Amino acid sequence: MFRFFRSRSQPAPSFVPDIGSDRRVYAIGDIHGRLDLFEQLLELIEQDDGARAPLPCHLVLLGDLMDRGPQSAAVIERAMALAGASRNVHLIKGNHEEVFVGAARGSAQFAAYCRRIGGIATLESYGLEPGIGAAMTDGDMASWMLRHVPREHVDFLDAFEDSLVMRDYLFVHAGIRPGLPLEEQEAADLRWIRAEFLHDRQPHPYMVVHGHSISTEVDEQANRIGIDTGAWKSGKLTAIGLQGTDRWLLQT
Repeated sequence: MFRFFRSRSQPAPSFVPDIGSDRRVYAIGDIHGRLDLFEQLLELIEQDDGARAPLPCHLVLLGDLMDRGPQSAAVIERAMALAGASRNVHLIKGNHEEVFVGAARGSAQFAAYCRRIGGIATLESYGLEPGIGAAMTDGDMASWMLRHVPREHVDFLDAFEDSLVMRDYLFVHAGIRPGLPLEEQEAADLRWIRAEFLHDRQPHPYMVVHGHSISTEVDEQANRIGIDTGAWKSGKLTAIGLQGTDRWLLQT
């Protein structure tokens, strides 16, 4: 995986990011338990890649595989299969992975937050009877997850990267704290930040591709590209394709 970080001067306003002409990269935004859309988008990516000149193809999942949508367990299984089949699959940890892992390892505190961010749908995807979750205490919920969520799923999610650099692009779930070197960024900011990052218009050392903050259409700014189009409720799951200085979109 591309985990190296570089110290760079701030790019000029005319900065045109280049991911390299020797690879093709597709990054997918927040899936949130929508296996149906994930499969559709993977098919679109396969078709798009096949229609272009052969190059090594990389797939980046920007986190938040689970919660809210109905098929979280199946989405995780699909991501595990993809990662097992290719070293060119890169997995970024989102805030939902962070909370889910904590809850699934027995933390009632994490379970309480998991409940608030759509985690009951995830438990139901693992076999919890519908309607039961609302009556469970946080401790009961954590205990249930400890018993019923496969440990290989928990370990898989916990091993996701905090960020990924490829040439002039930085892939991260939520964003970065403006003005802070990449090596000094806190994992909490990479997975949770919103306003300070979204409202900042100063150039970053990299073009940042992120999810986490929902927009109706792709949120393309001079210093970042947000591709979370709210798939779990909109039905629109988005991928950005990158090759050299070119970029394009694929959507369900």
